[in-house]
Amino acid sequence: MSEASKRELGALQAALAAEHAAVYGYGVVGGRIREERRAEARAAYDAHRARRDALAREVRDLGGEPVAAAAGYALPFPVTDAEAAGRLAAELEDRVAGVYSDLVRAAGGQRRGTAAAALREAAVRAARWRGGSVAFPGLAERAGAAGASATPTA
Repeated sequence: MSEASKRELGALQAALAAEHAAVYGYGVVGGRIREERRAEARAAYDAHRARRDALAREVRDLGGEPVAAAAGYALPFPVTDAEAAGRLAAELEDRVAGVYSDLVRAAGGQRRGTAAAALREAAVRAARWRGGSVAFPGLAERAGAAGASATPTA
């Protein structure tokens, strides 16, 4: 396997791991979010599940073994009410956007386009949850969150 293929596979695995964490996180969001935003949370949950499944197929297509979901994930802060659930949703989307920006850099062709679309979708969802946007989604967050990714727990 070429060095470029290894980088691409690594970026795919990172995106898959982020999608696993997002699916878990949206389970928490759904339990705390207000009724009027529940459909939005459900749509995001479904979108992340679909991306997760597609990424697992892509990893297998490249000859890799898809990274498995952790049994649990440490949340970046306590989610005790609807406001915290909305902040968590925005944080999840920021983190997903960050890994998709890495995949855009590592991939080429159709996979790069798909990663760019996923980055855009995550940025739009983050802006909706946050009530505002950032200048460079997927990049600005990486500087502050490089060591603060969702941490799997046993």
